[in-house]
Amino acid sequence: MLLTVFFLSVKLFRISVPLFINLYHPGLFYWRKNNSNICRSMDLGNEVQKILSWTSVCGNLGLHLIWLILHLIINVWYSVLGIAHKVESTLISSRLLKSYNAININKVRYLAVVIESEEARQTSKVLELLHWLASIGIKSICLYDREGVLKNSQEAIIEGLNKSQESIIEGSDHGTLPEHVDLEFVSFADSKPAVAKAANLLFVKHYASTKPGKPNITESDMSEALQAAGYGGREPDLLLVYGPVRCHMGFPAWRIRYTEIVHMGPLKSMKFGSLIKAIHKFTKVHQNYGQ
Repeated sequence: MLLTVFFLSVKLFRISVPLFINLYHPGLFYWRKNNSNICRSMDLGNEVQKILSWTSVCGNLGLHLIWLILHLIINVWYSVLGIAHKVESTLISSRLLKSYNAININKVRYLAVVIESEEARQTSKVLELLHWLASIGIKSICLYDREGVLKNSQEAIIEGLNKSQESIIEGSDHGTLPEHVDLEFVSFADSKPAVAKAANLLFVKHYASTKPGKPNITESDMSEALQAAGYGGREPDLLLVYGPVRCHMGFPAWRIRYTEIVHMGPLKSMKFGSLIKAIHKFTKVHQNYGQ
């Protein structure tokens, strides 16, 4: 009898304990059952993470490979263009391309040369360039650099040109220079007083007067003010830029309203054939001027 009561008590305890645990802690009752599901979910998450990581690595490698291929294609393209330009320049310099032999130099009445200030310190290169221009037949040249290096070297440049002319007269085979070449030296510092004086003249003329109404300042008024201030200057027909950047580097804007601008590359890499090509191309262009 006692044994029967004992076994019944054990069975009731075994039944009541899970019910009690499930009643107050439902999650613990299913822990073992859910533990296997959690492990499977973790394994699946790890697999997905590995796939995503592998896809990301492959994508980055693919993009890097595409970038390298495009970079190689662009480098090869520019290398081929560089070789073609050098060959063309050599042929033009050797006068083998007859189409470049005849240049209507009268269309280039005034030519401006913009040189990057650091390269402008290479006086020998500047003199060589001026000699080329003079041998082509350019008689009026404006030299510009932003920091005024060419303006400070004005005497040395003129002296170098005179020596070159003397050596040619004595029998050099590098061509002939014209009897007289007009040189103008300009720097960025010339623009500041020009604008200040022109603005002062316009103020006195239009604002300081007793005339009622708002003045209407036109482009011709600005040109007249600059001319009256002594900073008008001639407008170049063609402007050649020697330097690493494709801009006029601060050349007076009021003097290049209708000027054709050509980037020639670094001064150290200048070619006589490229110079003739640029001038020849300009002489063949028909310019239309608006109202």
